[in-house]
Amino acid sequence: MTSHITSHVLDSSVGLAAAGVRIRLRTLDGRELAQAVTDVDGRVTDLGPEALPAGSYELVFETGAYFAERGVATFYPHITVAFTVASAPSTAGDGDPPHCHVPLLLSPFAYSTYRGT
Repeated sequence: MTSHITSHVLDSSVGLAAAGVRIRLRTLDGRELAQAVTDVDGRVTDLGPEALPAGSYELVFETGAYFAERGVATFYPHITVAFTVASAPSTAGDGDPPHCHVPLLLSPFAYSTYRGT
């Protein structure tokens, strides 16, 4: 099963996938809905349910623990990315909300994210 929310984390400081990053899916009031850990390819495909109601959510990437395991100092103990799940039908025409892919490019002192496909 692929969940409604997926992610891919790349460590741009070494040019590799970031395996072992814990990601938490939460509501904006902090209620945890799901959590997962990136695989050897830096991906999470099982983060939460197959569908989420329209609304705003956040992903919390536990980057401090990831860098600590590698003996690397980091400025960010975690990175929180807030996003909105739209209620619009998917482009597949099946009436389901669109899939949300939230990639993260990280280094010890910077990060970038975008709406992926």
